[in-house]
Amino acid sequence: MRSVLWLVFFTAILAAWSVMYAMSIGMGLDLIGRPGPVAEVMRSMDPTMDMRMPMAQFGPLFCMWAIMMAAMMLPTMVPTLRSYEDLIRSANGSLAGWLGVLLGYGVVWLAFAAVITTLQLVLLQTGVIDMLGIARTTLVSSCLLIAVGAFQFTHTKKTCHGVCQSPISYFLCRWKAGFVGGVRMGLGLGAFCVGCCWGFMVLGFVGGVMSLLWMGLATLFMVLEKLPQIGHRVTRPLGVTLIIGGIALLASTHIFEG
Repeated sequence: MRSVLWLVFFTAILAAWSVMYAMSIGMGLDLIGRPGPVAEVMRSMDPTMDMRMPMAQFGPLFCMWAIMMAAMMLPTMVPTLRSYEDLIRSANGSLAGWLGVLLGYGVVWLAFAAVITTLQLVLLQTGVIDMLGIARTTLVSSCLLIAVGAFQFTHTKKTCHGVCQSPISYFLCRWKAGFVGGVRMGLGLGAFCVGCCWGFMVLGFVGGVMSLLWMGLATLFMVLEKLPQIGHRVTRPLGVTLIIGGIALLASTHIFEG
């Protein structure tokens, strides 16, 4: 039975990535989330096309973010589910509890999807980002890079990352058996995970929220951060890289404008 659940789990990840790819291609975007030649021609022929795109409406945009959460965050949950699976063999964990953890975790990320959907619509209406979810100015992009980079050095990041990197400790300290117990632990784990990884999601407004390249890189870094052996060695160097990238982007803009 556990093998079947894992097969369904990984199939869901593959399906989410496939849907995101189909959405991107269907909107005429390339792998970095920019309009291809065909999309540019269509937009020039129909000026109202942008406002009919999914990114201008809450429902479709929320669905896009929800699918994106599944594509990006489910792979990072593998160590957590494996840790709970160990407790099925050594303690009173159960398959129902395993599913409960997954459900609780998913509920939190769906709530975050609703929050970031609302944020994107506000930024769009105020002109901070364009219809593709990309910051209109390098100042905004630079500030986001620097802010997310600086967050990597905060106590909040350290605390949330510690839970994500060592879920077995969380389970042992807050253990609750059964499906309902699994849901409650999943909600807690999901909250810590959002606290740890929200910055990578916000960086979508730098790389483009429909950029498959950004999604892939962000997923890779989040997975690396949660690996027990190397996760603690990745967090701060990544923060330094983001800060330097933000400063370099801002400096290069001033140089070219000057």
